[in-house]
Amino acid sequence: MATNEQSSSSDPKGDIEAIEDVTTKEHIEDTSGKDKAAEFLQNANQNVVVSPEDNARILRKIDLTILPIMLAVYFLQQLDKSTLSYASVFGLVKDAHLGGQDYSWLGSIVYVAQLVMQPIIAFFLVKLPTGKFAAAMVLCWGIVLSCMSVAKNFKGLLATRFFLGCFEASVAPTFIAITQMWWRRSEQTNRNASWYAMNGVTNMVGSLLAWGLGHINSTALHSYQIIFLACGLLTVVFSIIVFLFMPDSPVEAKFLNDHDKLLAVERLRDNQMGVVSTEWKWEHVTESLLDLKTWFWFSLIFSISIPSGGITTFGPLIINSFGFDSFKTILLNIPFGAVQIIATMGGAALATYTKRKGPVLALLCIPPIVGCVILLCIPHAKAHKGPLLVGYYLISVYPGISPLIYSWSSQNTAGETKKKTTTAVLFIGQSAGNIIGPHLYTTAEAPEYRRGLLSNLVLFIVLIILVILTTLYLMLLNKKHAKRRVAVGKSAVIIDRSMMNAQERAVHDAIDENEAPESKAFDDETDLKNEDFIFVY
Repeated sequence: MATNEQSSSSDPKGDIEAIEDVTTKEHIEDTSGKDKAAEFLQNANQNVVVSPEDNARILRKIDLTILPIMLAVYFLQQLDKSTLSYASVFGLVKDAHLGGQDYSWLGSIVYVAQLVMQPIIAFFLVKLPTGKFAAAMVLCWGIVLSCMSVAKNFKGLLATRFFLGCFEASVAPTFIAITQMWWRRSEQTNRNASWYAMNGVTNMVGSLLAWGLGHINSTALHSYQIIFLACGLLTVVFSIIVFLFMPDSPVEAKFLNDHDKLLAVERLRDNQMGVVSTEWKWEHVTESLLDLKTWFWFSLIFSISIPSGGITTFGPLIINSFGFDSFKTILLNIPFGAVQIIATMGGAALATYTKRKGPVLALLCIPPIVGCVILLCIPHAKAHKGPLLVGYYLISVYPGISPLIYSWSSQNTAGETKKKTTTAVLFIGQSAGNIIGPHLYTTAEAPEYRRGLLSNLVLFIVLIILVILTTLYLMLLNKKHAKRRVAVGKSAVIIDRSMMNAQERAVHDAIDENEAPESKAFDDETDLKNEDFIFVY
């Protein structure tokens, strides 16, 4: 580990302490084509020391400032997207004269829009200020949802749902980018899971909100119109908060002073992923599209998104098929949300503890497999309400899978443009799966929904196979990087400090006092080009 040889007497951190990272500015010369962090650290013209105490303080500031905004925005996005399923049990299907595949298309059209928008969003996330871009998208989809309250037929609903999908398409890719630029790799899995767990909160709070709004008696508006209008206006108001308080990157963060900005950037060095760059590099795009990893991520998210899309759209109708009325159907969706939260946060905690994504992903596939079997084998009738609900709640473990795939992909990709391109491919796969999912369920197959449930069962099994293949490939890439390090005179074995917790870092620093090798962390290098990059599996 390097030592801070140039500390001045005025620096209170010059005393002997447990040092996490030290950077010497001689390592950074020409910053053209590199990450903004490289220029920022060079312009600071000082050594940067991140002590364990500094790290804990900066992390706490980030968690209390950035994460709450992300949680709220993702909650609103899922709430707004779920308004269709809430509206379906309050007469929307009948009043809008929806028949055949109409309702399924209203569920799918959002994802058609998201699929189309992903390449555009990837470009915008590189070129535009992240915080301002996020605020603009939140404002636009809130306006669209509010307008949905005046749609009275299939065409009107289809048009508004399409534009809703266009603007909502940015949320998850933006949040993955934000997570990459603010947190260490060891911290990212739990943060990704935190905002994604808002799916479960939405199912709980949203169900109660829909239940309450559904009881409003109005001669001017139907219950589902009130739901659309209330949720849309709430989103519009919150977009102001996003605009005012979501920073574009650690370099521009107003809630950090100049010294803390340096610490916030330096603590990310071990990620070997950079922080932010506004230069679009076509060679990164090419590498991403030719990288086998990219298509593993695509296949994984596609396989889980087909069940997700179907169950998200038809979930309340599946419960309704057990013999419950509209209001009980909404209330019984609340435990579904609770299971989602437990599975999402529990899976992330286990993956963080074990430092392994693959085994946890495979484990999370087992309860949905059992749930699908239960719903396929037991007749959907009032006499079997209890076992059927158990099966449905077992399936609801599946939301814990997607955020782990997000983290697995983002933690194994470096280079600003490559990160955004890979994320775009990931969400094209998710959108495609969500488009197909609702069409495997049709109202004509009620109450059994056999085709949809059977296809979901097969896909959960396919997921386990894909996880095994992805893990083996990542292990192979680590071996290749080890050979490349030896070829350039470096050690074949290097320690991945980015996946260490605070205690592990302290122990490592106490043992290893060697000077750190020159880092490519802020050179905007891709994971395949940087031999020091360690793939996590």
